[in-house]
Amino acid sequence: MQVLEAYKPFEIQEMELSEWKQRPVKNNFFELVLIESGEGTQCINYNFYDYKKDSIFLLPPLKCHSFNIEKRTKFVFLKFTNSFFKSSNKMTLDKSEWFKEAAYILSNYNQLPGDIIKSDADREHLKQLTAIILRETRNYGEVSVSLISSLMVSILEVVIRNIKKGSHYEIVNTTSDDRATKMLTYINENIAKSELLKVDRLAETFMMSATYVSEFFRKQVGMSLREYIMKAKLRLVEIRLLNSDFTLTEIADELGFTDVSHLSKTFKRYTGTSVREFKNAGEYMLLKRASCGVSA
Repeated sequence: MQVLEAYKPFEIQEMELSEWKQRPVKNNFFELVLIESGEGTQCINYNFYDYKKDSIFLLPPLKCHSFNIEKRTKFVFLKFTNSFFKSSNKMTLDKSEWFKEAAYILSNYNQLPGDIIKSDADREHLKQLTAIILRETRNYGEVSVSLISSLMVSILEVVIRNIKKGSHYEIVNTTSDDRATKMLTYINENIAKSELLKVDRLAETFMMSATYVSEFFRKQVGMSLREYIMKAKLRLVEIRLLNSDFTLTEIADELGFTDVSHLSKTFKRYTGTSVREFKNAGEYMLLKRASCGVSA
């Protein structure tokens, strides 16, 4: 199957389909999908989620995805790439801040995919913002890139807000104690600040004894605190490797690894592959995961 590169920094597409024919598209970063009408199921990595009118999904990179259409469906696809947020005529966004926000989305959301929006008001906001972008794209094209950039940032803010308030974390046990969700949010928001993730600091922040923090975390999340933090960091390493021009030294410094050697050895231990092999195999991974096995 042919895989198409998403060369454009930003692209918006409208499609109305009665059956799904695999879109051989590589997601450079992530893609927001809005369902304007229709019914069916979405597939992400062999997991299925019902969709209907006004459903909104975020498709993370390196995840196979497709749709099984039961009732003729009108889709709107918003594709974001890193380069879109580097600069746009009159408006320039700080790349490090963009990565900080986008990495937060990707390191949390892709654990439990499904409809991303929990607030009816925010769902309406996204629909309206998308409608404006569609009109601007049709009527003004490149002339309107600055306005479209601003609208896209607004969309991102709404998405982040819903992820933060939603249950998009791998908490094993259902509990009335919301400290687990808050702790996961805190960890992912501060993943590059190692001093804030020490047990003593977590104990102080969440008002529990230092001796209980690790036990509490393992009970709620199903893995040790140290393992979770390391895996979260390595997810960001993958994002940086595939979607940025950051050097290994810059990535290691940002995420608190001692040096490039420490980063490389840790990456190899947890993923089973070297940093170089992972980066070189990026195209192959995207190709292999491009189909969920749902035939149109």
